[in-house]
Amino acid sequence: MKKPLCSFYLSLTPDLHQHLKQKLQRAYRVDISQDTLTTNNLNKNTEILGTFVDSKISKAVIKKLPKLRLIVSLSTGYDHIDLKAAKRRSITVCNVPSYGERTVAEFAVGLTLSLSRKLHKAVRRVKAGEFDYHGLRGFDLYEKTIGIIGTGKIGSNVIRMLQGFGAHIIAYDPFPNKALEKELHFTYVPLSKLWKTSDIISLHAPLTKKTHHLVNKKTISSMKSGVSIINTSRGGLISSEALLWGIESGIIEGAALDVLEQEDLLEDTFRLIEKKTCSPKEARICLMNNIIIDHPKTIVTPHLAFNSKEAVLRIIDTSIKNITSFTKGNPQNIVTL
Repeated sequence: MKKPLCSFYLSLTPDLHQHLKQKLQRAYRVDISQDTLTTNNLNKNTEILGTFVDSKISKAVIKKLPKLRLIVSLSTGYDHIDLKAAKRRSITVCNVPSYGERTVAEFAVGLTLSLSRKLHKAVRRVKAGEFDYHGLRGFDLYEKTIGIIGTGKIGSNVIRMLQGFGAHIIAYDPFPNKALEKELHFTYVPLSKLWKTSDIISLHAPLTKKTHHLVNKKTISSMKSGVSIINTSRGGLISSEALLWGIESGIIEGAALDVLEQEDLLEDTFRLIEKKTCSPKEARICLMNNIIIDHPKTIVTPHLAFNSKEAVLRIIDTSIKNITSFTKGNPQNIVTL
């Protein structure tokens, strides 16, 4: 019997390619590409497709893969997959529900500290040959009010870590966990109160129709003046245009972002605009993002909060289990609409 073809589109280092192949090559044909998946570089014989969030598995991609039976998202988030198109074809979709709840939380806290103490500016200044602390005064986290949006595995770990700084933690979640609230000594509040009273806001929510542009001009207008915003979740939670407006208006003192709206277009922004292969709306978002990246009040990192040695190995090993369990007739970590 011919081995099923597993096609992966992953920006992994060679050692991780080898790890993936060693675990799967006995029972599967394994093809790994470091390119982002498009309708032009897919293999029509693919039966199992694995990608990170930077590859969009659209209706058009699914249509061009007649043998596709399983989509494996090497991430917790799956907003890059057209679930309706997959369901119509009875294609199973799996994700990695837990791999880096502490990993991402540590990164979010690291961004918070970097922003509050202006570490990004300090490092640049010293590297430029200026050994001077003037103009780099930050603020303590002690007794600051920090608003956490989303108290799942990552958000709850952020709360645990921040409690050690003596911060006052408030949180919003559409499904409050009262036991967690009692255990970690924070307080659930309405979203309107969180906007109004938080000195720092950290986002840990999935990207859905309801959370898209959760941070917009209206919500920014209701925020406490001088607020700092941290986002290690999904770029679409924040309107780039509104964020830039909030910074320029002085409402937002600083933003530390590991994700950006439409970040998949960032690398080729000007080429795409020149060739007119992206919409005017997408082009505007990309230009806003470039201004945000260069702004002195921001820290922007390239979607790497997940990227620790331990977390990446957990992602790969869970994804391998998702594949082998599926082919044995016992699929796990299934994503449903």
